[in-house]
Amino acid sequence: MTLQVMSGNSAQSYAAALARVHVIAAYPITPQTTIVEKLADLVAGGELPAQFVKVESEHSALQVCVSASALGARTYTATSSQGLLLMHELLHWAAGLRTPIVMGVVNRAVAPPWSLGADHTDTMSQRDTGWIQFYAESNQEVLDTVLQAYRLAEDPAIRLPVMVTEDSFYLSHTVEPVEVPSQVDVDAFLPAREARAVLTPGVAARLGSFTGPDHYVEFRHEVAQAMGRVPQVYRQVEEDYRVRMHRYHGGPVALYRVDDADAVLVTMGTMSTTARTVVDELRAEGRKVGLAKLRLFRPFPVAEFRELAGLADRIGVVDRSCTFGAEGPAATEVAAAIYAGPHHPWVASYLVGLGGREVTPQHLRTIYERLLGNEGAGPRWMDLPQETGEVPHG
Repeated sequence: MTLQVMSGNSAQSYAAALARVHVIAAYPITPQTTIVEKLADLVAGGELPAQFVKVESEHSALQVCVSASALGARTYTATSSQGLLLMHELLHWAAGLRTPIVMGVVNRAVAPPWSLGADHTDTMSQRDTGWIQFYAESNQEVLDTVLQAYRLAEDPAIRLPVMVTEDSFYLSHTVEPVEVPSQVDVDAFLPAREARAVLTPGVAARLGSFTGPDHYVEFRHEVAQAMGRVPQVYRQVEEDYRVRMHRYHGGPVALYRVDDADAVLVTMGTMSTTARTVVDELRAEGRKVGLAKLRLFRPFPVAEFRELAGLADRIGVVDRSCTFGAEGPAATEVAAAIYAGPHHPWVASYLVGLGGREVTPQHLRTIYERLLGNEGAGPRWMDLPQETGEVPHG
């Protein structure tokens, strides 16, 4: 184990290299480009014996990974924003073919208008393509989750692709100390991929062929069943990682000071760091609040939220995207998860940080105060100046 100072993008690159990927498909897009640039350097320098494929678009990048994965290779690619949207068709193919691809996604706002700021709209708009989705808070969590993602994706009970996301610039281009495990430790945690249901050159076989209604539903059902097994398998993967690497990020939902909380806030990504500080400040003032960091969004951790619903009377969910439904996307999932459970706390939806706008402690303090006062209904746009009395930063 070595301690290195690196960005979230470098953490993605080093994790893919430590996973001993065979094929890397690369197409540049800001702020993801430095991920594949670093991997190109590692391949060119002989440090990573992989095939680096430069393609003409993000659509082609994912097609390379789908094809290589269908032949049994361990594959990696990365993208962001509009690039992820261009992949949309093949995201469905990757999941439907049960190809265990791992892809780094740097969350960036979707145009128009053009923006490079952090925003979860790009991945939220792909949440039902059949990909497992993780949202990371720190560069350390990025590196660890990529390694765990390969183990999870390639598990015989799963065989589904995984997105490991990081907020643009807050993680992608910000450096911090990261513990990098040794290749020996990674090899012990992540063995070579076991080839299952793959194509063999020279042997006649087909994947993804036409099928009618008499068989199609069964294919969809198998994907759904695999998704249903993810939480249990991931707990095993993360526990093994904890034992070997001595790091643990809290499971699908990482809880903080929720046991006696009157109000709990659900966050995703880097705003969780700010929220944790606000929790401590409010606790010091005698106000019982807690935090639930949502790490695994797909499949949604229903059991964890039904358990959380029994601990607090008020749950606020902060989304960094808007999907024009009844509430924010994560808030909708939280409400749906607990609806059929035994406990029914008040759930409120808040939208904040869209387009990379700064999520301040005052934003989150205001949300906690409204939660404690039972204020608000439906998605509340906390980014608008009149909501907090703040002037937005440029």
